[in-house]
Amino acid sequence: MNSSSFNPEADQVIEIAFADRWQVYRRLQELGISCQCRTNQPLIVKAGNVVEAIQLWSVVRQLTLGRRELASWLESCWQIHD
Repeated sequence: MNSSSFNPEADQVIEIAFADRWQVYRRLQELGISCQCRTNQPLIVKAGNVVEAIQLWSVVRQLTLGRRELASWLESCWQIHD
C-alpha cells in the first residue's frame, strides 16, 4: 500500500483465497473493523483510519505468509528492538 495514495475512507476489496476469506472476515469483525463477506463475493473492508488499515494488513499477512516467513519477520523485529 502506498501511503500517499491510500484513502482510509474508501472500501477496499481484498482478494484472498476462499478458505482464508471467512477467517479474515471473522477476525476483522472481532477487531471492530467494518467489512462484509458474501457467498462467492470478495471480502470488502472499510478501514476507517490508519490503525484499522494496519490491523487489516496484519490479519491478511498472518494468513498469506508461511510459518517460516512469519518467524523470520518476527525475529527481525526483535533484532531491531535490541
